[in-house]
Amino acid sequence: MGDLFQLFAVSAVVMGVSQTLSRERIFAPLRARLGGKDTWLGYLVACPYCVSHYVAFVLVPLTGTNVIRVTVGGWLGYGLSWVLSTLLITVIAAFFRVVFWYFDESQGLVKRRQRTEEEETATRRIQREQAEQTLNHIHHPHESQPPH
Repeated sequence: MGDLFQLFAVSAVVMGVSQTLSRERIFAPLRARLGGKDTWLGYLVACPYCVSHYVAFVLVPLTGTNVIRVTVGGWLGYGLSWVLSTLLITVIAAFFRVVFWYFDESQGLVKRRQRTEEEETATRRIQREQAEQTLNHIHHPHESQPPH
């Protein structure tokens, strides 16, 4: 049970870090400096799936999340376990990213709806103020004309 929790926890961390590095505004200058999605290197840091591989590659040995055990011993066995565990965590992180995108996008829709309602309210307020000014001009025409 502990291994399963750690697998999902590390996968969630990989998803979060890779999303932050590849999509959030704070790292936009880094992505732009590397060429964005127009260059090979830029694409590797602008793609959340690509970045999740690098993050998982670092986090697997740091967290000891070698969840895939191989029968080969020694350094070769450790290396295979590391690479295969990294790939598994990357795939799980990709599924987490889809779930995250769904909730993030639905939250974005809510925010866009709120912004639209606020803009409509502001537009109605401006229209009301313009109508009041027009009515004031009709009822008090001498106030708005300059003296001769």
